[in-house]
Amino acid sequence: MKEINLRDYYPFYTKDNIVEVPDEVADLLREYKLSEAAHFLRTYRHKAYFSLDYDKNVERDALVVVLAPEDILIHEEEHGRLYRAITLLPEKQRNRICSHYLLGMSLSEIAKSEHSAVSSVHEGIQRGLRRLKKILEEI
Repeated sequence: MKEINLRDYYPFYTKDNIVEVPDEVADLLREYKLSEAAHFLRTYRHKAYFSLDYDKNVERDALVVVLAPEDILIHEEEHGRLYRAITLLPEKQRNRICSHYLLGMSLSEIAKSEHSAVSSVHEGIQRGLRRLKKILEEI
């Protein structure tokens, strides 16, 4: 159990109010506070000082980088080239790389699903990445 001051998290508390909460709740409150501070810093750096009455998407437009049509075309061509190269990999390496990098699975999860060792999954991914690099250089 951790002790937190409710005044730090709720603006309507004017005096210190210390309560004990489970560790998970304290960690979640801390994570939200850090996320809010990061958002404030991004809006400050990008000078997003607009009234929210200006437009319903003004905050999103201030924080999201809008790409030019040429940049979008370049990104699509690079992604297409990458996916073509991935299809040229052996099936086991392709599955391991896709599971790890595209699906976000950990090495232990992949090893458990394949009934193999974590070290062999790691080595298979490394070999696949080296082969992928060679294929991309040839294309």
